Amino acid sequence: MALHRLSSVTIGVPDVAGTAAYYTEFGLNPDGDGWFRTRDGGRQLRLVPAPFRRLAEVRIGVDSADDLGAAGARLRAMDVACEQDATTLTAVEPATGVRAVLEVEPRLRQEAVPPTRYNGPGRLERSGERAPGVLRTGPVQPRKLGHAVLGTTDFAATTAFFRDGLGFLTSDLIKGAGAFLRCSTDHHNVLVLAAPVGFLHHTSWQVDDIDEVGRGATAMLADHPERHVWGLGRHHAGSNFFWYLKDPAGNFCEYYSDMDCVLDDQLWTPETFEGAKGLFNWGPPPPPSFLRPDDLAELMTGVHGG
Repeated sequence: MALHRLSSVTIGVPDVAGTAAYYTEFGLNPDGDGWFRTRDGGRQLRLVPAPFRRLAEVRIGVDSADDLGAAGARLRAMDVACEQDATTLTAVEPATGVRAVLEVEPRLRQEAVPPTRYNGPGRLERSGERAPGVLRTGPVQPRKLGHAVLGTTDFAATTAFFRDGLGFLTSDLIKGAGAFLRCSTDHHNVLVLAAPVGFLHHTSWQVDDIDEVGRGATAMLADHPERHVWGLGRHHAGSNFFWYLKDPAGNFCEYYSDMDCVLDDQLWTPETFEGAKGLFNWGPPPPPSFLRPDDLAELMTGVHGG
């Protein structure tokens, strides 16, 4: 596919300094002007001032200027205005106001990490030593931004913008309520959710394995148990291990590992799930605040009341 990565997200928050301290502790590296870096993906999160929390921008990598032209033609056919130059195409998703920027850039190449040695029945990958996960002492540092989840008041329009306009592909669906869309080989890079207000539900950050998911969340909760949202568990759609936390602005953020990948689009068949079937395979049930964040009413007032 012409799209090849979710390059970055820009999030508006009321308290930039407090939120920046949180994401530094989360394992992202400050890089000036509100930007934060992951280990492999470079600048992937930017925080900017806003009266209420919101997803302001997503940037998506493409291979060539021809890819920009093709996306521009599709968007204009949908009556969505866009601006294009030699290296970028910018359009605003009408229902949520999120700015999407397609940018010509190199593909992300992640250096292979040696697989974690886990023992199992009849399979001894580690003998005479403790598991690596219990010996690690350094801070957890996310490898890359995996995906963002966007609530919208017009599910069909927002899904069409990303899929039919920008060129994302469908991986799975939640009947009438959610679309898992990919712009890379990852199972999903954007999840569009039907919601009473346009808002950022969560961002998701790749770590090496399930031990890093657990270590990262445990460290974040050590002095701040109120940050806990949901986990540890394994999703069904995407199959990844997860643990969700909450930043000071109210955005959820996820440590994840072991995400499904789609290398050949012809070999993947999207499924449509009903209810919570696609949400998780095992783990504690999601709390009501995960399905409907506590500040939705406040966001609705802020959005519609100016």
